[in-house]
Amino acid sequence: MFMSKAIKLLLCAVTGLLLAQGASAQSCEPSKVAQKYPSLAGKTIKIGVDPESPPYAFRDSKDFNKIIGADADMARAVFDCAGVKTEFFTAGWPGLLPALRAGQIDVMWDLLYYTPERAKETTFVTYMQAGTGGLVAAGNPKKIDDISKLCGLTVTAGIGTVELTMAQAQAAKCKAEGKPDVTIMTSADIASGARLVASHRADVMMYDLALVDGLAKQNPQLYTRGFMVTSGMKIGVGVKKGNADMIAAVSDGLRIMQANQTQKKTFQQYGVDPSLEMPATLLTQ
Repeated sequence: MFMSKAIKLLLCAVTGLLLAQGASAQSCEPSKVAQKYPSLAGKTIKIGVDPESPPYAFRDSKDFNKIIGADADMARAVFDCAGVKTEFFTAGWPGLLPALRAGQIDVMWDLLYYTPERAKETTFVTYMQAGTGGLVAAGNPKKIDDISKLCGLTVTAGIGTVELTMAQAQAAKCKAEGKPDVTIMTSADIASGARLVASHRADVMMYDLALVDGLAKQNPQLYTRGFMVTSGMKIGVGVKKGNADMIAAVSDGLRIMQANQTQKKTFQQYGVDPSLEMPATLLTQ
């Protein structure tokens, strides 16, 4: 009887300790940056974003020098949680991953899709799944309501994006079925791709679903969403391989932001579907 009670008391104590440790693991501890992430202590992290990629990263209309958005706000929250100062490095989206690999920025945090090829040189911490939208002219005059209807049309997608690969795959399918060819135009960034649709040089711009919906909402006289595709792709933060403290800070911070609902609230604030959230996961290959 005594042993049974002793064991129960011991189990309760162990359980309490584990719960306490778990609660601590889900809390921000900025004062412990030197202990938890020593190489980041006293450093100002450079976060790479494209400032023309709403709702993920864009300039505040009230302060041109301030970058806001779902990704920008999450990046601030994660590094504030770690106790690390930040600044934003702005460039066109295609130049951000090369900048990361060259050491010009510390993280790329702007709608970065995970692929095994990219993971050969970049460590990913994924936090959401992706959906792709087709941005078309207002009123959708050509009735482009499905990706299968791209045959015979002109499509634009960003250089090096997953959407470009999807457009190329659909073009190959049209050709194999003996249907009219798809003309593909690459765009340097989101803004230039959207301009191609607005000027009717392209019939569709394929890009991230939330971004497409955001552009359509902000410019209803110019755009609407023609179709959507759930790709199953993962989106994450890109960190240069070997930067162990940076990877740990991003991983820890994202898990905390998900546990305390910060990610959900941030997504809702910027019109990103919260159901796209997925558990923060480290992917190295």
